[in-house]
Amino acid sequence: MESHLSFEAALGACARDTDALLDRLLPPASAGRLGEAMRYGALGQGKRLRPFLVVESAKLCGVPAARALRVGAALECVHCYSLVHDDLPAMDDDDMRRGRLALHKAFDEATAILAGDALLTLAFEILADPATHPDGAVRSLLIAGLAKAAGHAGMAGGQMLDMAADAMDAAAIVRMQAMKTGALFRFACEAGALLGGCEPDPFRQYADNFGPAFQIADDILDVTSSPERLGKGTQKDQDKGKATLVALLGLPEAEAKAAALANQAVAALSGFGAQADTLRAAARYIVARNT
Repeated sequence: MESHLSFEAALGACARDTDALLDRLLPPASAGRLGEAMRYGALGQGKRLRPFLVVESAKLCGVPAARALRVGAALECVHCYSLVHDDLPAMDDDDMRRGRLALHKAFDEATAILAGDALLTLAFEILADPATHPDGAVRSLLIAGLAKAAGHAGMAGGQMLDMAADAMDAAAIVRMQAMKTGALFRFACEAGALLGGCEPDPFRQYADNFGPAFQIADDILDVTSSPERLGKGTQKDQDKGKATLVALLGLPEAEAKAAALANQAVAALSGFGAQADTLRAAARYIVARNT
């Protein structure tokens, strides 16, 4: 219980710090409609789980929190851009996001597309700034890593596969989810190691189990939860006939699979002491959450 409460406190603190930094990095609402839309898409009810993973991984490598937060903010810009575009009618066609109207509903489709584009490019502007890290080589590696995680071999490619997910077997679903969701989680954990010059393998192993556990839990919630609790539509995959591991394995086996992956994520951090307990609690949280 104590570890769980410690994790929730750390996640909440990181969310507040990330929001405060994004508030400074984003253009002001007075900059015009695009700035207002960017702020609407990025400042909201998100848990800021990806920045949290950057910050906690970096902490294990002795990285100053300010540097890790900047990388987390850049990553969150990419994540928020992806949500803005995913909600568009041509993609997942969702009217709600995080308990309020999706950006294209609050503004319009053209503004949503441009706001997403601007959030994506802002991410790389943040990483390129010397305030993120004084070593230009490290900044270049961060930029390359996020670009790969967000691009055709990562999130965007996974989204493309997801749009045809009605004819996938289990192996294909795992590959798609590793690209669409897992790539950003992997970057989050690798970035912490990169910032501090740590050996990245334990962080990769953690992320490569954390990511699919998170996605299975998300698919379970899509089946078992409500729009009011999640702040977005549910039963979407089932209604669209999309294949998921939950649909293929059944709910009990999917829950067991998610729990096993979370345990493997915890085991990946066996080389660290109590300082990694917050990351261990995060892996357990993602499969026990109800939102």
